[in-house]
Amino acid sequence: MKTIKTAIFGTGFMGRVHLEAVRRVEGVEVVAIGARNAEAGQRLAAAFSIPKVTGDYREVLCDPAVNAVHICTPNAQHYAMAKDAILAGKHVLCEKPLTTTVAEAEELVALASKHGVRNCVCHNLRYYPMVQQMRRMREAGDLGEILVVQGTYSQDWLLHNTDWNWRVDATAAGASRCMADIGSHFFDMAEHVTGLRVTSLCADLQTFHPTRKKPKHSVETFANKLMGAEDYEEVPIETEDFGAVVFRMGSRTRGAMTASQVSAGRKNRFSIEICGTKASVAWDQERPDELWSGRRDEGNQIFIKDPALLKPEARMYADLPGGHSEGYDDTFKQVFRRFYRSIATGGPAEYPQFIDGLRQLVILDAELRSNRQRGWIDVPVRS
Repeated sequence: MKTIKTAIFGTGFMGRVHLEAVRRVEGVEVVAIGARNAEAGQRLAAAFSIPKVTGDYREVLCDPAVNAVHICTPNAQHYAMAKDAILAGKHVLCEKPLTTTVAEAEELVALASKHGVRNCVCHNLRYYPMVQQMRRMREAGDLGEILVVQGTYSQDWLLHNTDWNWRVDATAAGASRCMADIGSHFFDMAEHVTGLRVTSLCADLQTFHPTRKKPKHSVETFANKLMGAEDYEEVPIETEDFGAVVFRMGSRTRGAMTASQVSAGRKNRFSIEICGTKASVAWDQERPDELWSGRRDEGNQIFIKDPALLKPEARMYADLPGGHSEGYDDTFKQVFRRFYRSIATGGPAEYPQFIDGLRQLVILDAELRSNRQRGWIDVPVRS
């Protein structure tokens, strides 16, 4: 198979995660890095023996040898980069959220279709083996009719007013932070696993820190530095620290979720529980190899990931034998493998596409409107 050449735009936390995961995919070579910070770009390129670094991503798009790009920059840059890449004929894999507005996402969906490029939004959390097991159990009828979907995505990395990251700045991240950043993972997974669509919701968002102390130099995601008062400047904050949403999926299914970046002690707890008329299942990202299952009239069970015991359709998402953990970085590998296989073979898109990114922005838009209006909002199911 001909080697597919790709480029990474962005050198922060997600850029490095993407770079390391791409290098685990057969037949793909990272040949360029687009970096606003020249020093960070050169350092990353030297560490991974990548031949080209540029401060202008458009130089990469002009290179006919580059087949695809990964967009791992702050949210507000996604739209322009993705649009330019599509128009240059490159396949595009973009971090979520796809854009900061529904209109921009709709345009990218249409452009990708018109130009025939492969497009992916990195909702990688779908690809834990036990998440796929939940989905296949639902498809097999093991859960019965879905009645309740509930859970939380809780972190503590922005608990203090001295915690700072570009995500708290609306000009870089968009109008929403917590719900766009981690709440979107919950709703993408809820719809992916249940096969149902959110049809209406009522949201309550809260900014606990109306001002934060911004460091006078850059701070990488999750890197909470110990600095003195002279190292900060105080700035107003418009994006939310917490969100709670009650929602409906069709006429009968009901749900409730919270997303928080100020929950002390919770490092990255994404837990989701799906309750059906026959059985319930629950999964927690901090214990990714375990799946809880419960029934009304039988003892509850905890299944440990073992490919030999998974549903056949879920088994293909587990590369290691039972007792060998597969975690966060492996989910990226699973997404990227399918993305690049579709480029190489012209086969089906077995990964989240731009249309899925648009879907999450439609839900997010409804959450923001619901919070402003303090009431229920219908969610279009067109996306």
